[in-house]
Amino acid sequence: MVKRNWYSLVNWKTMQLVLEFLALPFVQDVLKILFILLLFAMPLGTFMTLMERKWSAMIQDRVGPNRANVGNYTGNGLLHLAADGLKSIFKEDTIPQGANGFLYLIAPFFGLIAGVATFAIIPIAGPIGDFTFQVTDIEPGLLFIFAITSLSVYGAVLAGTSSNSKFALLGGTRASAQMISYEVFMGLALMGIFMVYGSTRVSDIVNGQNEYWFGNLIPMWGVFTQPLGFFLFFTALIAETKRAPFDAPEGESEIVAGYFLEYSGMRWSAFMLAEYVAVAGVAVLMTTLFFGGYHVPWLHLWESAPQWLVTLLQIGKFSIVTIFFCWLQIQLRWTLPKFRFDQTMSLGWKKLLPLSLANTALTAVVVLAFM
Repeated sequence: MVKRNWYSLVNWKTMQLVLEFLALPFVQDVLKILFILLLFAMPLGTFMTLMERKWSAMIQDRVGPNRANVGNYTGNGLLHLAADGLKSIFKEDTIPQGANGFLYLIAPFFGLIAGVATFAIIPIAGPIGDFTFQVTDIEPGLLFIFAITSLSVYGAVLAGTSSNSKFALLGGTRASAQMISYEVFMGLALMGIFMVYGSTRVSDIVNGQNEYWFGNLIPMWGVFTQPLGFFLFFTALIAETKRAPFDAPEGESEIVAGYFLEYSGMRWSAFMLAEYVAVAGVAVLMTTLFFGGYHVPWLHLWESAPQWLVTLLQIGKFSIVTIFFCWLQIQLRWTLPKFRFDQTMSLGWKKLLPLSLANTALTAVVVLAFM
């Protein structure tokens, strides 16, 4: 009996030490980063590679990937994720003759790092006590997003210029011109959000969308307060990710694959994964800035709801809207025809930039007059 109590005391002390260790702010931040990387951003980006192939097959009345198997089990194409990963790992990683080896090797990871870093300031659920479902909540949150997303252009430019290929160089040049151009009105599209919610901190913007018009009738989501800003920002983000119809930097019909033409193996996979992580990043930004983030409309009316249920509903709502925007980007790619590069630049500078300026001016007038 005494021996059993001694073991119980040791186990209790061990559990206390573990709980105290997990309560350290540094440890919590590491756990949040691992959660974002291993359980949200990377799995969602990886799954989207299959999601796009299957959905495009449905649009074009095809079967899609369904051959990878373990015995008789195919998982309706799910095993292709593992098959593609293994193929990339064992495929030869070549470096073209005359290429700048160092720049060529590091280029694929700029886009991947930029795409993943965006998730660091996105809250996916409300706080529980002192614990927040957000890695960091810095004051210039949206400015951080602009700084991080602009890094992805370095990957395309370095890949294009270091590959010693004229097609890759053309792709890198197109990517730099397109992304720098669309970043101009991407920032202007969010000026209305800054003015309406009075902050650049992401958590303040999310909490500001938890207010209501006309009593508790209509939530003050960004899509209602800034409908034109929503359209402009979404268009700019698609252009930033170089997705169709803004995929001139890749230009399969003209320059084969553009800036990553010469890549193979895991570095080619890094470019692909960065693209799909960026697609997921677009989805979480649209959810956070224009659709209330994790806030579930009218949930505050249910005052007796337990905290665990509230948190699950918030994560569920955030995930559903995010998946919807992932699907929408895939649908747009396989629906709209690709723009010529001159049409892409003309759309940005001659149409969307004036609209973003007009939206900023109109929002300023409304804020001064009614808020």
